[in-house]
Amino acid sequence: MKIDANNFDKFNAKSNIEHREKHNFEELSKKIIGAAIEVHRELGPGFLESIYEEALKVEFMEHGFRYDAQKEIQIKYLGVEVGLHRLDLLVENHIIVELKAVKELTDVHFSQLRSYLKATGLKVGLLFNFAKPTLEIKRVVN
Repeated sequence: MKIDANNFDKFNAKSNIEHREKHNFEELSKKIIGAAIEVHRELGPGFLESIYEEALKVEFMEHGFRYDAQKEIQIKYLGVEVGLHRLDLLVENHIIVELKAVKELTDVHFSQLRSYLKATGLKVGLLFNFAKPTLEIKRVVN
């Protein structure tokens, strides 16, 4: 796109909005990751995903995050609902958080999160694996 005096303000405004959105996602991601690290530091590895989910919900409340747990989303094909899925956590209506407690994250876990992002139209997802001695953190951007 060629920028001239006539469309500079419009381009600059769009650029500023995109920058703020990226900054907001990054800031929120950092805070969510910090909460997950705190849960992992306190509980350590070895529990079921549901235990980590409950602990994260407590941590999110402490930080004042708005979240939905086990939020149902519709899966559509050609505009027709073909199924439902539940997101582990949706934070501030912007970031999907998927929790795992597995030996290794696999391509299936990443594909699952990408599918949820596509189905919801959201851009950022976080995948946490609590089964490791150090919390495994992966960010997926759609």
